[in-house]
Amino acid sequence: MVGEYVCTLSEELLQRAKEEINEVPERRADDIEHIRDWLKHQPHITARLDDWTILRFLRGCKFSLQRTKEKLDMFYTCKTLCPEWYKNRDPQDKKIRAILELGIMLPLPGHDHLGRKVILGRWGVYDPQQVSVDDMNRASLMISDILAEEDEQTTITGSVFVGDSEGMTMAHIASFTPSLMKKSMVLWQEGYPMRPKGLHYINTPAAFDTVFNIFKSFMKEKMRKRVHIHGTDMESLYRHVPKSVLPVEYGGTNGTIEEITKYWIERLDARRDWLLEDEKYVVDESKRPGKAKTSAELFGLEGSFRKLNVD
Repeated sequence: MVGEYVCTLSEELLQRAKEEINEVPERRADDIEHIRDWLKHQPHITARLDDWTILRFLRGCKFSLQRTKEKLDMFYTCKTLCPEWYKNRDPQDKKIRAILELGIMLPLPGHDHLGRKVILGRWGVYDPQQVSVDDMNRASLMISDILAEEDEQTTITGSVFVGDSEGMTMAHIASFTPSLMKKSMVLWQEGYPMRPKGLHYINTPAAFDTVFNIFKSFMKEKMRKRVHIHGTDMESLYRHVPKSVLPVEYGGTNGTIEEITKYWIERLDARRDWLLEDEKYVVDESKRPGKAKTSAELFGLEGSFRKLNVD
C-alpha cells in the first residue's frame, strides 16, 4: 500500500463525515485506489500517490470522484503555473525565515466551538518595500500545506479565516493587484480541497472596501455569503469566533502571537524535507492529452471586470 492511511478521527467526527461529506469508511479504500489508478494514467501529472493526500481531495470534493479528479488536476496545474509561490520553499532560507518570523499567517492552536480550524492573517505586519506579495504568499502557502498534512480534523470540519488589516497602508493595498487576487482565488477555490466556513475581517482601513470588492468579484457566491466585515468591533467578531481560540493580543486566551509563530516555524523545520521534495509534484503541459493549459487561460483578467461593481 502506498503510504497507508490511519484514521485519527473520533466517532463523532466520523459520523459528521458521513452526514456532511458522504464518506463511507467501508468504501474509503476503494475510492482512494480509484483516484490513485486514475492519477497513474495521467501522462502529464506527477502526483503524490499516498492515501492521505488523495483522501484529503476526496473529502474536499465530498467524495465525488469526477470533482476529485478535476481538483487534483487543477491543483498540480496551479502549482506548476505559480513557481513564484511553489519553488524555493526552504524554511531555513534567510529571506523566507525573516517572513515566517513576522507571523503573517498563523493557524491557531486547537479548534473552535464547532470543531473548525481558525487561521489568522495579519496583512499589515510586513513592510511592502522589503517583502514582496509573492514571497509572503509563498511563506503562507508553506504553512497552509503543512497544516493540511497534519490536521485531519479540518478535512471534516473546515476552517475559518480571520484577516486583521491593522497597519495596512496604501503601499500594502497597491501591491494587491487584480491579477494577484484572481490568481489567489483560482488557486484556493479551484485547486485546494478546502472547506472554508467563514471569512472575518477586522481593523479594516478606509480603502479596504474598494480592494475587497475586487477580491469579492472573484469569489463564488457561496463564499461571498460567508464574508463578515467587523471593522474595529471585536465583540462582533467574538459572536462568530470565540475568545477561547484567539490569541491574547486579540482579547483571547489561546497563547500569544510570539508562541504561535514559534510553533509554526518549528513545524516547518520538522517538515523541511517534505516541503523541498514537494517541488517535484507538478504537471508537464507538453504531455497533457488535448490542449495545454496556460497562465493566461487560468488567471487572465479578460472579462472579469464586466461583472465588477466597485462602489
